[in-house]
Parts: sequence; C-alpha cells; structure tokens
Amino acid sequence: MNSSIISIGLANPGKPIPQHAIAGFMKQAHGLDEVEGRKLNFLYRKSGIDTRYSVLTDFDKVDTRDFLFFPSNEALEPFPSTKARMRVFEDNASKLGVEAALECLQKSGTDPSEITHLILVSCTGMTAPGVELELMDSLQLSDSVERYCLHFMGCYAAFTGIKLADKIVRSEPEAKVLLVCVELCTLHFQKEYLEDHILANSLFGDGAAAALITGATEGFKIKSYLSQVLRQGVNDMAWSIGDFGFEMRLTKYIPALLEGGIHQLKGIFEQRFSLSKVKNFAIHPGGKQILHKVQEAFGLDPSVNGHALEVLRNFGNMSSATILFVLARMMEDPKIDGDILAMGFGPGLTLETLLLEKS
Repeated sequence: MNSSIISIGLANPGKPIPQHAIAGFMKQAHGLDEVEGRKLNFLYRKSGIDTRYSVLTDFDKVDTRDFLFFPSNEALEPFPSTKARMRVFEDNASKLGVEAALECLQKSGTDPSEITHLILVSCTGMTAPGVELELMDSLQLSDSVERYCLHFMGCYAAFTGIKLADKIVRSEPEAKVLLVCVELCTLHFQKEYLEDHILANSLFGDGAAAALITGATEGFKIKSYLSQVLRQGVNDMAWSIGDFGFEMRLTKYIPALLEGGIHQLKGIFEQRFSLSKVKNFAIHPGGKQILHKVQEAFGLDPSVNGHALEVLRNFGNMSSATILFVLARMMEDPKIDGDILAMGFGPGLTLETLLLEKS
C-alpha cells in the first residue's frame, strides 16, 4: 500500500526580521570596515531573502545594550558558548514544534490520541530526555507512541523522516505518523570572518514544520524515492560541533556541484521517476543559486521554482523544515496537480529525491 502526506503545519518564532537588519548586525559582529561592509551588504541583497525569523531578539537591535543573548559590547565577547546556545534550544524548540504540530493535526481533523508514531528531526540542537518527549506531553500523545529522532543530518533530513514514516505505514497500515522538524539555525551564527561562516550567516533562519503521514489517499501520495551521495562534494558541505555553536562548512561551489551531479543522474531519474513526464518540482531552497542551477540542470522553466523562491524570500533556509514549507504552499495551490519531484541536499554531499502525487 501507499502512504500519503495528508496535512502540513508550519511555525516561526517572533516577527520577521529584515535581511538588511541582520546584515547590519553581522557587519558589527565581524568588525568590518566600510569596504568590507559594502561587500557584505551586496551579498545579503543578492541572497533572494527579504526576511528571516529567529528565536533570538538581538539581530534587529541597533544598541548592543539592548541585547538579551549576545554580550552587550561591540566585540560581542565573551561570544556565547555551545552550552548557552543549547540552553536556548531546550527552552524554545518544543514550543515551536508544538505550534506546527497542532496546525498540522487541526488541518487534517486528527485527534492527538490517534497518533501512533512520532518522528523528530533537528540538526540544530539535541537534548535528552528530548524534545520529542516534550512534544508528547504538550500534545497529550499516548505514552505508548513509538518515537524516533533524526539528528544532525542537515537540510535533507525531512526526506529521511518522510521515508521512515512511509516504511512504518507500509508495515503497519493503521499507523498515523507525526513528523516534526524543528530548526533553530540562528543559534549557530558565527563571528569569525570566514567564507563558510559568511555564506551560512546570510542564509539561515528558524522554523518548524510538521507533517502527518498515514495510509489515507488524500494530500500527497508517496510514490517513490532515491538517495544519492555526490562524493565529489564531500568537503564542500559539512556540519560539526564547535565551542561556539555548530559550525557549517558551506562553499560557493555547491550549486555547480549539484548541477553536475544532476546531469550525471538524469538517466537514473528517468528510469526511477519517469522524469520526462514530471511537471512539478519542489526543490529545497538552500539558496538562490542552488535553485537556479538545479532548474538549469533539468532544463526547466524558471516558474517551477516559484514556491521555493517565495519560501526563500520570506523565511530564508530553515534547514530540514524548509522543504515542508515549500510542499505546504504546493498543497494549497489549485494549479498544482499530478506528480511532484521533491529534492533536498545536505552534508555528504547528499542528494535526496522524493516522488509525490497530488490527489
């Protein structure tokens, strides 16, 4: 039997923060002079992002004396430790996840007591007992709910969660699986003026998304999926734990690597997904250049990235939660029907693909 994503709920913390305000914060954090400051402003303007969200309230404050998380001095010293950042994660992650989950369950008319399995996805924080236990308490799920945690996989982790949910439903047809992705990426902004940090700081925002996967036939039917490692990019995207938060290696070569990898895999995609017949694409908006290069590699019209570009513009890259933001828009779009090929990317360089059918 097939399983389906029958509803998606979304959540973001606080109010939208203008991209230019975050650029101003970063110029100060990096201690940039006028010339380097102009370069940073240019990068932020060309990012395709207008606003992002954060659990931190410091990014749009002009006076450091008003900071609540970062030190109240121009040097931002002592820079917050990983422990301090994880404390904020513990205080905020479950609240955001609950908000997304409640919207998801409400849309489908599902009572929390009906949930049989819970999958938590996050690559921006870890704690035990974990966020998934707090979700169970807040949503009043049964104590017998089976729970799984997928941590530190990066932007493609929602695909792994969806595949796990599909396998659960295929083996247990009555199962109702709640997938919750919670990412507080802005906790890990870095001060050191390095290319990797500059790119990551310019892209990532905070958000949560929840999806309900069951054996029902409405929503997005899960038809097939494929995972592929592009080993030539293994050193271009990576994720590690440092003394001052989690550190991302993110080079400017990733869009070109993805473009080349997709060219090599077109034959496999045709065999697996009947690629030439697919009209709709849901590409993870890891950045504007990534969307452009993937669209070019498939020889597609730029319009296929309409929803992904809107998500990028309004929210930035929210790691694993982002693809569910794109799919939520497509689920509500009456012009979208038939097959949808969803794609996500992450450390490895890993390429995940998922073929859905909108019913």
